[in-house]
Amino acid sequence: MITETEAYRHKDDPASHAFRRITDRNKVMFEDVGKAYVYFTYGMHYCFNIVARNSKFEAGAVLIRAIMPEKGIEIMEKNRCIKDRKRLTDGPAKVTQALGITKKHYGLDLTTSPELFITDGMKIRGKIISSPRIGIKNATDRLWNFKISFSVTFEPRILQIV
Repeated sequence: MITETEAYRHKDDPASHAFRRITDRNKVMFEDVGKAYVYFTYGMHYCFNIVARNSKFEAGAVLIRAIMPEKGIEIMEKNRCIKDRKRLTDGPAKVTQALGITKKHYGLDLTTSPELFITDGMKIRGKIISSPRIGIKNATDRLWNFKISFSVTFEPRILQIV
């Protein structure tokens, strides 16, 4: 289950990779919604976004900052070389490492791919909290970081669905 995200838009969002122009790196942000936007950052980590926008904007994406694993936890622990479930997928680079997401997933259609896809989630009884985006220098006033309140206080193993 996705538990934390950040939204990035187009020309009105100087923190967005799509802010200035189309490049080889960000071109998928201008394509159909539901595609994977994967990029390498800080010379060491991948980040995973889902292309998303409304009709007012030419480009946009949602960064997946954290997930709560429901299945495949042992594989994720092996991929991350840790057994600490509280810290297994609590950051964007940890998510991609745990799930094995790399540049090969760039542009993948998440609505049709059998390899990486988004499904309907379970209904939750948590509250969505919005706050400023993390680790950016521009547009820091926007409350476009969204997280489920229970994900901070409950351990993932308690909320697993088998």
